[in-house]
Amino acid sequence: MRDPEEEDSGVQVGGDAYGTVRVSPRRERRSVRGARSRRRGLFLAGALSCAVLGGSGVSWALTNYVTTTIKSVDAGVAGSQSTGAMNILVVGVDKRDDLTRRQQNELKLGREVGQRTDTMMVLHLSEDHTKVTVVSLPRDTWTTIPGQGLHKLNAAYQFGGPKLTVQAVQDATGLTLHHYVEVNVLGFIGVVDSLGGVSVCTPVAINDPKTALMLQPGTYSLNGVRALAYARTRATARSDLDRIDRQQQVISALLNQALSGGTLANPVKLASFVNTTLGTLQVDDMLRKDLLGLADQLKNVSTDDVAFATVPLADVDYKTPTGESAVLWDKTGAKELFRRIAADETLTKPAAPTPTPTPTPAASPSTTPLTVPPARIAVRVLNGTTITGLGAQTRADLQRVGFLVPETPGNTPVKDFKETVVRYGPGREDSARTVAAALPGADLRLMETLGDRIEVVVGQKHPTAKKVTVKETAVPAPSASPTASPTAKTATQNICKK
Repeated sequence: MRDPEEEDSGVQVGGDAYGTVRVSPRRERRSVRGARSRRRGLFLAGALSCAVLGGSGVSWALTNYVTTTIKSVDAGVAGSQSTGAMNILVVGVDKRDDLTRRQQNELKLGREVGQRTDTMMVLHLSEDHTKVTVVSLPRDTWTTIPGQGLHKLNAAYQFGGPKLTVQAVQDATGLTLHHYVEVNVLGFIGVVDSLGGVSVCTPVAINDPKTALMLQPGTYSLNGVRALAYARTRATARSDLDRIDRQQQVISALLNQALSGGTLANPVKLASFVNTTLGTLQVDDMLRKDLLGLADQLKNVSTDDVAFATVPLADVDYKTPTGESAVLWDKTGAKELFRRIAADETLTKPAAPTPTPTPTPAASPSTTPLTVPPARIAVRVLNGTTITGLGAQTRADLQRVGFLVPETPGNTPVKDFKETVVRYGPGREDSARTVAAALPGADLRLMETLGDRIEVVVGQKHPTAKKVTVKETAVPAPSASPTASPTAKTATQNICKK
């Protein structure tokens, strides 16, 4: 139980569209404005209680409250009716101008001013509004920004704000964007805390001095500040791509808690969640006027009905003409992904039957031509033995023959691996075959829980890595060969299982 004396102390983020951070005084120093805020919270709690338990008697009051709390922004979107399929661009913006130096240090955010896009997602609502598909767009995507030439996708906001961002995303995806939602990522802290924290699980160790976040593989319950650090850190092998996975996991967990009976049936908790969430948003004017109506249509959506996907990539370590590190989309795979979204197809149901993945025999790397070069494959190394230093030796070995092994080697919980094993997630078989070919005698194993990662578990029989020959297609242009159908995971699958 919390000490009543400490109930109003600490860092709080949220409260307006810019995610204002304040260090609150203790109980005895509460301001008159704080009292007014509490009275407003109690009023809102009562109104929400009526709405949840008794119907629509307070709909006018809630509509008025929502439209006056959320700020509108001109994003040049197409707009839409309140029914039918629609696409919403959700942009996470990092704005620090209003933070003091002490507050920036507290949150490990640095001292830069201005606004920059931290996250971009396209949210698709199905025709009947019973399904939601969320596609994360890597912010390092190398693409054409209208009127500006080739740049990373997140530069669109800096060049031209919401309007240019909408144009750039529409050009890249081929989708019509009907609405725009801008979220202050710093306000995310207050949203997490209003729900009592969030449960996350990391399959890899995280050591990020920039955010002071240090986690070993496992499951954790994080408060708002630490959850923000977890969702933003890039201190793992695949940098921004790992961060997208973490953000989808956190959003899934928050969605689960927001939809739970513990939140919906508790007026005070519900009021805190809604009040905090509204204060972090800016939306296009048409959506602002109909936000409650849209929310009401989505009230029966569960975590099983929300699917998360990421744009298929052709090159995760593309060097731009300006020397920047960026990512290139797999044009064939991306086109198919957005075609299916435009056609209102469900990504969690394959468009066509696909063979069920089976463990690949160890001999397969030598019998099937390799197509993915080591320089485009990020690998994590785990020591599966009691031999000290074997992981570091294997990491250096793999780097010598061209693989990307940015992360410090770890250890498996069980130390009895006799054979070296290459483990890979769905869709990474081609890359895994290249790794296995470089480690003669290594076993290939598909692991659904790995996502799109590849791991080398070093056994007592640890072959020396050798260079491999790859029949590579032209880079950066993606292969014209058929790309696997886009796949997605539901929010339920993203939630950590305790």
